[in-house]
Amino acid sequence: MKIKNVLFVPGKSAFFFDDQKAIKNGAKLDGFVYEGQPVTKGFTTIRQAGECVSILLELEDGQLAVGDCAAVQYSGVGGRDPLFLAEHYLPFMEQELKPRLTGMEIGTFRQMADKFENLTFNGKKMHTAIRYGLSQALLDARALAEKKLKAEVICEEYKLPVIAERVKIFAQSGDERYLNADKMILKEVDALPHALINNVDDKLGRNGEKLREYLRWLVNRIKRLRRRASYHPDIHIDVYGTIGLIFDSNIDRVADYLASLEKEVDDFSLYIEGPVDMEEKYRQLEALAAITRKLESLGSKVKIVADEHCNTLEDIKEFTDARACHMIQIKTPDLGGIQNVAESNLYCRQHGVEAYQGGTCNETDISALTCVHVAVATRPDRMLAKPGMGFDEGFMIINNEMERIIRVLKMKYGEKK
Repeated sequence: MKIKNVLFVPGKSAFFFDDQKAIKNGAKLDGFVYEGQPVTKGFTTIRQAGECVSILLELEDGQLAVGDCAAVQYSGVGGRDPLFLAEHYLPFMEQELKPRLTGMEIGTFRQMADKFENLTFNGKKMHTAIRYGLSQALLDARALAEKKLKAEVICEEYKLPVIAERVKIFAQSGDERYLNADKMILKEVDALPHALINNVDDKLGRNGEKLREYLRWLVNRIKRLRRRASYHPDIHIDVYGTIGLIFDSNIDRVADYLASLEKEVDDFSLYIEGPVDMEEKYRQLEALAAITRKLESLGSKVKIVADEHCNTLEDIKEFTDARACHMIQIKTPDLGGIQNVAESNLYCRQHGVEAYQGGTCNETDISALTCVHVAVATRPDRMLAKPGMGFDEGFMIINNEMERIIRVLKMKYGEKK
């Protein structure tokens, strides 16, 4: 089976590109937009519309394989690639990718994905968003050619058992951290609520008091709204380095504060993502490792999640080997090819670090659906409900695709294999 034709279609992603540095520096919201000037290179405003490019591969038999190029909300910081704007990259894709794809034989997914992952132009790999979208389309093409689910293709090529069981889902609230938390509890989400604690004065508090109050409210809300006592979600909060800001990145003070939050969550597990942002990979690794060791020495059960500066498969291996945290967010668009997501999940699992197959609100339905197949095949400890910031839509997309995959796998392989 060969690729007959290739189309690149510009579109909109599910959220926006935000200048994280400007927001952390105190930019104020005016309605939905931020006041002030952007700080990060490439931004023309602090918040601007998210974009994507769909890659459509027409196969010889007329079937269409699809993948979406998308980048994270907070592009251009934390060691990530710059903004992915369609008008900047479409000419390159037409000139360089289309001739390489047209007429190409559909081989194994891993062979095809690695081929394009390692392509360089002027000494640089393609933008992560392009590698991300193209690898989705290649996985879809292989699945269509083989008449298999994408999850089956991954299991086959990585020699994994087919497990027709759910992966835990983690939902993000956006700034509606109260309203959306209620929705998550009612729908019994496995881990919640993210909470978007990306500003000191408005969300964390100069002494961390606002986060402390929010955790108390959240625990009480879970107990009040849950329909059964056995519903016991993990509490996972992303603080975007703001705790480090209020404690001047003093490791002991950060760890002491984190440990003190344990009493606010009763017997629920508490995960804190990105407590500090040291603005350089190895400084970040060392700081998170020190915080993790300090928490363990205090006997604290609070768990640290790595995100910023842990972007690539190589980064994830380094953070894992250094035991820099308890869990790593495998931020899918940051890894380029989706094969790197699969391999990151597997590496974390094999080396005793929890894998959180994440991503961004700024993805698309197509990229999110593909990610479910990767998760069902490679079994991370949790995966993100995405795209979007409204909770309901992203959770529906991920949950329902997961249920469909599981039902088909049970039909093909039985209840257990």
